[in-house]
Amino acid sequence: MNTHFICESIISSLPYPVVFVDLCHVIQYMNPAAKYHYYTERGHGNLIGKSIFDCHLNPASQVQIKAAIEKFKKDAKEFFLGVTDRNLRVYVSPVKSSEGELVGYYERFEMNLQLPPVQQMHSHRFPPQIDSGEKG
Repeated sequence: MNTHFICESIISSLPYPVVFVDLCHVIQYMNPAAKYHYYTERGHGNLIGKSIFDCHLNPASQVQIKAAIEKFKKDAKEFFLGVTDRNLRVYVSPVKSSEGELVGYYERFEMNLQLPPVQQMHSHRFPPQIDSGEKG
């Protein structure tokens, strides 16, 4: 097996969306969970080859993503964007070539396991409600 096949298999098997975007903010890759999230749940058409801002319509989100990329040019640390209304934490992380050159970034989601203080106190009686819809 070659490395490309192994890496793509690992990313494809992740249960959370992963989207790779180049430095021009063009989506180059989406794992199956990302395609489901953006196409089925949020109703977008094919996003491969399109701007990440076609699915992040909120101006504040766009500013945050652009700021993260500027930060990646100086510091290669992951950037936390926030928590969605579906209780998913969203991050963007830099992708560098083997020579250390920034080539893009990826957006990833993970379940937010941290409950707000009120929910922590009452979690045994009132499980947190997650909105099934997502706003751009």
